[in-house]
Amino acid sequence: MFNKNQFNKLKNQTQMIFQSTFLKDLSSTERYEFLQLCHRRKYNKGEFIYYQNDPGTGMYFIEDGSVDLIVSNSQDDTNTDSISFKLEPPDSFGALSIGYDLRRLSSAKCLTDCTLLGFFNPDFETLKKRNPGIAVKFLEKLSTIAMQQLERTVRELESVTSTQHVFSIQFETYYARSRNETESNPTEE
Repeated sequence: MFNKNQFNKLKNQTQMIFQSTFLKDLSSTERYEFLQLCHRRKYNKGEFIYYQNDPGTGMYFIEDGSVDLIVSNSQDDTNTDSISFKLEPPDSFGALSIGYDLRRLSSAKCLTDCTLLGFFNPDFETLKKRNPGIAVKFLEKLSTIAMQQLERTVRELESVTSTQHVFSIQFETYYARSRNETESNPTEE
């Protein structure tokens, strides 16, 4: 059946998934279904999981170890002009790469040897087919996170520039994208 190592591995993964604030709105059964699609990955201390501006391909849950998210003003990760944020179990990161075509906003570097559970875009496609209800809850959570980040960013920007400038950026982004989509997909008459 299970040897002690396999049992401990499953126990650790299950505890991490059940302690994850990202997945807290899922039922026990839904979390189990989600766990079945995750991939266990091991990284060494000092190893990068991904780099800032890489294509976003998936998200990670920390089972064991510590990860530093690093945002630099340049492509050089040794740049002293950077900020970092330390994550530990049961934290997750990279979530906005699922369902959105975004590049990585930070680099992720292991501060210790790490065991992570990865959930990638193909896994999300499988989730949508197998259990669309869980996929909808997952996207709702992503949308909530994105909106909270946007709201906080808007408030922070308003403190350093005018409200009009902040919202002009939003309007220009939305309407330029809408117009570009309309131009690339003209309706036939």
